[in-house]
Amino acid sequence: MIRTRKTEPLTWIVGHAPDRKSVPERFVPATVPGAVQLDMARAEGYPDYNRADNYRRMTWMEDRFFTYRAEFDAPGLGQDRQLWFVSKGIDYRYEIRLNDTLLLAREGMFAPVEIDLTPHLHPRNRLEILLFPVPKRAGMPDDRTQASASVKPAVGYGWDWHPRLVPLGIWDETGLQIRRRSHLREVDVVYTLDDDLSGADLRIESRGAECGECRGVWELFDDRGRCAARAEGAVGQPLAARLENPRLWWTHDHGEPALYTSRYTLRDAAGCDLECVEERIGFRRIRLVMNEGAWSEPAGFPKTRSAAPAQVELNGRRIFAKGSNWVCPELFPGTVDAARYETLIGIAAETHFNMLRSWGGGIVNKDAFFECCDRRGIMVWQEFPLSCNCYPDDPEYLAVLEREAAAIIRRLRRHPSLAVWCGGNELFNNWSGMTDQSLPLRLLNALCYRLSPEIPFNATSPLNGMAHGHYLFRWQGKDVFRMMNGSRFTAYTEFGIPGISPREVLEGIIPAEELFPPRPGTAWEEHHAFGAWDGDPSTWLGLPTLARYFPPAETLDELIAQSSLLQGEGYKAVFEEARRQKPYCSMALNWCFDEPWPAAANNSLVAYPAVLKPAIAEVRRACRPLCASARIAKFDWTEGELFEAEVWLLNDRFAAAGPFSFTVTLRAAGQTVEILRWESPAAGQNRNVAGPAARAALPAWDTDRFRVEITVEGHPEMDACYTLAYRRAACKQAGTAPMNITE
Repeated sequence: MIRTRKTEPLTWIVGHAPDRKSVPERFVPATVPGAVQLDMARAEGYPDYNRADNYRRMTWMEDRFFTYRAEFDAPGLGQDRQLWFVSKGIDYRYEIRLNDTLLLAREGMFAPVEIDLTPHLHPRNRLEILLFPVPKRAGMPDDRTQASASVKPAVGYGWDWHPRLVPLGIWDETGLQIRRRSHLREVDVVYTLDDDLSGADLRIESRGAECGECRGVWELFDDRGRCAARAEGAVGQPLAARLENPRLWWTHDHGEPALYTSRYTLRDAAGCDLECVEERIGFRRIRLVMNEGAWSEPAGFPKTRSAAPAQVELNGRRIFAKGSNWVCPELFPGTVDAARYETLIGIAAETHFNMLRSWGGGIVNKDAFFECCDRRGIMVWQEFPLSCNCYPDDPEYLAVLEREAAAIIRRLRRHPSLAVWCGGNELFNNWSGMTDQSLPLRLLNALCYRLSPEIPFNATSPLNGMAHGHYLFRWQGKDVFRMMNGSRFTAYTEFGIPGISPREVLEGIIPAEELFPPRPGTAWEEHHAFGAWDGDPSTWLGLPTLARYFPPAETLDELIAQSSLLQGEGYKAVFEEARRQKPYCSMALNWCFDEPWPAAANNSLVAYPAVLKPAIAEVRRACRPLCASARIAKFDWTEGELFEAEVWLLNDRFAAAGPFSFTVTLRAAGQTVEILRWESPAAGQNRNVAGPAARAALPAWDTDRFRVEITVEGHPEMDACYTLAYRRAACKQAGTAPMNITE
């Protein structure tokens, strides 16, 4: 939202004390937006917290009281002006004072702060914000459960890919504003599209301060600057308008993410412009509907539903949602700017992703995130900041949750990219213990219904029919090919394959003497390659899995190549199989897209800060709207074994495609074996075509791997390829590793 009034930043200093009554002995310069941990680390000369175990130097700060202080001279205001203190985000519990007068005491980090300072001004003024220590639920261990009585992201309390560093501080735009006494507080454009989407009835709601004689003029402009709709009336009274033939907002893979400019001008009784509010909006209808085949009912009563609605319907079109789970790209969200969002979301769009799940363990992102998704045509599944905990039913917590959630909804509901509201992450699991009768989730459902009824609401993810997991290439004796081919879910909202980070990332976080070979007790462990999850000493690094498929790596680059191959082929197998299960399945969102801190190994596709892992190239191939695909039974094969792959034409486009000529070949050791030619029928819009199975007894190759290639005559952009493990029969008998990746 753009206003004609500007927010002027202040010059801040920050200090800490052991209790709320003590005055800090020392103040240091503070960066706003930012975090107190970063300010203190800078002042103390701490080394880079991203490297080795340096982050541990900052953990003591979570139990201190911090005071931000800024001094300023009172501006000349006149009778028609006021001075306001405004902030989009202060984390977490705080008190705000001006000249020792308490103006606000609050808990939360998402509800904006707006305080009229005018009655309390002196010629010289001192503004102070007292931050309380990190909130911790009494009696809980030092992990995410400490966050279970606050509306604060749990990830900072420690996760299997995130160190324990719990942010505190002013984390979003903050400063002073000079306002007219008559000014706008809020403007919302609410619309209802016709059944056939040919027009929209618009309702413009405004709220102002001291606007008794003022009027509002609202205008809607298309991308060429032409006025498409207009209304005028008293401030505070709803205005009505009509938009004919709206250009609809689409995801980038189904059309153009069309946006309009909404402009509301506040005018006084004489017709003079006092203030203007502008924002970009889009028009679309979005629903979650039942997947084809997801109803399962007995012939008599009682009838029931087997799965939750998971099929996204955008503007009447059923869309397969391909994407990823988004986490905040920094440990300290105050440091994330618009350019960072642009870079990462651009990568997501280039990967053919059309949805990002904003995970409930992290923050609700800044405005720039949603503005970028609006422009790039990417839907957002937005979770409230609840995750993997049992949040309480007590009135004190619910009051904070209601204020914070209402602020989140009001801020985000205008964005056309917003596709789903979700109560939080993994709340119906045995480690969380919540149900749809838990008061926090009933409250969130009610708020979304009241404030944003046009957006679907899910209590949590996963729900019945949806899948979270698995997160390894091999699990309980099965590789990801076998696991995925035997799965049947309406939506895969989390799944992961770990991969080692690129060398450039590792060299920045691990001392040279510890780089190779990786081992516990080094920076590899600090950065979650060892002992990260599930009691397995090498969960994310996956050394036992690498040893199953590869001989011991002799160099770091060889180890990275081994891991990258498994991550790429594993992710490709999941995305393609999820698409092959369409229309029963309608969604595939991997865990995860990015990371806030450089991990040595984990499931991300993009390493910190924005370094592409090799696997993302395979994911990009798997998510092409139109492509060839093969359902392959497993990853590793043996000489003489009957190889089999089902050939598919995958089509997510709303246009017919084909027919096409497919050729399937095997390549290894400089040899090429053609095993199938298939003349496919045409694929209907948004429909796949299952083809025949390609079969061949695997010859005796002098190699440790082979490739399966599908070429589409005249359409190289549709070709597919797979790299699989191969071993000689004698090697299988000897139990030796099948592969030796040296590239």
